[in-house]
Amino acid sequence: MSIEIRQATAEEMADFGILGGYVFGGVFGDGARNVISEDILPEWTLCAYVDGVLASIFSDIPFTMRANGRAMPLAGVSTVGTQPEYRRRGLARRIHTQAFGRMREAGQPVASLWASQAAIYQRYGYAMSTAARSYTIDTVDIRFHDGDGGSGRVERIDLDTGYDTLKGVYIQFVADRTAYLHRAKALWLRNALEPVEADGPVWVAVCYDHEGTARGYVVYTLRGQKVEHPARDQELVIRDLAWLDADAYRSLWRSVASHDLVGSVRWSGAPVDDPAAEFLMEPRMLNARSQEGIWSRIVDVPTAFAARGYDVAGEVTVEVEADAQTPWNDGAWHLECSPEGAHARSSRETPDIRLNVKALASLWSGFRSASELARWGLVEGDRQALARADDVFRTRHAPHCPDHF
Repeated sequence: MSIEIRQATAEEMADFGILGGYVFGGVFGDGARNVISEDILPEWTLCAYVDGVLASIFSDIPFTMRANGRAMPLAGVSTVGTQPEYRRRGLARRIHTQAFGRMREAGQPVASLWASQAAIYQRYGYAMSTAARSYTIDTVDIRFHDGDGGSGRVERIDLDTGYDTLKGVYIQFVADRTAYLHRAKALWLRNALEPVEADGPVWVAVCYDHEGTARGYVVYTLRGQKVEHPARDQELVIRDLAWLDADAYRSLWRSVASHDLVGSVRWSGAPVDDPAAEFLMEPRMLNARSQEGIWSRIVDVPTAFAARGYDVAGEVTVEVEADAQTPWNDGAWHLECSPEGAHARSSRETPDIRLNVKALASLWSGFRSASELARWGLVEGDRQALARADDVFRTRHAPHCPDHF
């Protein structure tokens, strides 16, 4: 049996799409021409061919991600799948190992993905690095405990002429956040603005302040006969919501609540630090539920350390346990950081904290603190060292990624 790990050629992308369509049960389309084969470029792929047969597929999309106020390269891992008859042969591990080396050479120090099954990717060092909160609430329950529904003017806009407004607010909104992607128009059209016939047209409402400056937006769909209610059978689904201040946030929710025929507002992609529960009269009516977000893997420790933003000046030496898939990360790394930038170097010093590459992804992203991980037995270090690592790796906002890829 011969196994070859390589990129697919342009001529082989039809087979790539067919395999992806089968593995994912037709979610992205069936046949040779589907979302997978049309959106993924051959140079992003890495495949396993067994005796010349396409057995396993993988791709990593080059994104730019926000990392606590800085932009950095990200490998967005996608369309990972193996034909059932070729599973349990280690093909995905072989592809991942080769892909990590390719990412490192490309200057992509972190890889992230949406996990079909977390058990698969935890074996390769991925850790949950974002979470999301989902809400389902009736419009009659969107009431502010202090009566402040915001002072902004919220208007629906035509997307053809208003796209630049939407994009401008998004750029400001994500500037100092973590795990949000820089959105090319194609990413907008595959996520927030993607038309889904069953959901109805995509609408965009923008919040303007008293000077006429856009301060927030909500992207949503609206459809009747979706809710079992004799007077309010419409459902409003929030696709995307961004705000530059609390007044804009309140104003956008006020606008959503003004849809009197809507019996259910659903938002499945709110960040975990979303403030709705602090503003509403009865926060339990949000029916909030938390769910996992993207999973991330540190590919190149010193480059990842240097790429993200920091809010404090500090130093910490981190020892990373041996990892067969990225052996270049093994050992201790001394990080010096400040709000102006950061630098990491190999070190022979006694480490302040010790952890494996999976726990490091949780810490680096700001999703978990060193002290929290230590309480669970996932980080070693004394209390002082843990507190210093907490300060260094803390992010301004909870990491969040609303875009699927």
